[in-house]
Amino acid sequence: MSELESRTVTESRVEMTEIVMPNDANPLGNAMGGRVMHWLDVCAAVCAGRHARTPVVTASVDNVDFHNPVSVGSVIVLLASVNYTGRTSMEVGVKCWQEVRSTGARKHVVSAYLTFVSLDPETRKPRAVPAIEPMTDDEKRRFSEAEARRKARLALRK
Repeated sequence: MSELESRTVTESRVEMTEIVMPNDANPLGNAMGGRVMHWLDVCAAVCAGRHARTPVVTASVDNVDFHNPVSVGSVIVLLASVNYTGRTSMEVGVKCWQEVRSTGARKHVVSAYLTFVSLDPETRKPRAVPAIEPMTDDEKRRFSEAEARRKARLALRK
């Protein structure tokens, strides 16, 4: 496979888990929002890097809306996948849940869209990324929605 052949969403999908430890918590005993945002960024960066097969840097993060607190000792599950690719950038969607250890039930904590830029490892300048090839109806929907978000982001820059 050449470097710029398209890749499927599943080729770079990442699932990451964390246990909320006391040093991750605020005075109320819940995960600090900044710590959860750190985990979102790490999970998304691994996903983007897998897709691009280059170093990547975070270019932007869309709205981060927290839905539920996560207490110390809880398991956090993050799932990231590439939704859309441009010439040198890609949008990665990350969804985060709190998983109940005794039942495996999950409660939505936060979702976010992060944009990453692929960098040439030697020059550290932006480098072209392979196109994403959405296969399922859900992947095609996320691609279309990501394309609309990209157009909105670009319009805000003007």
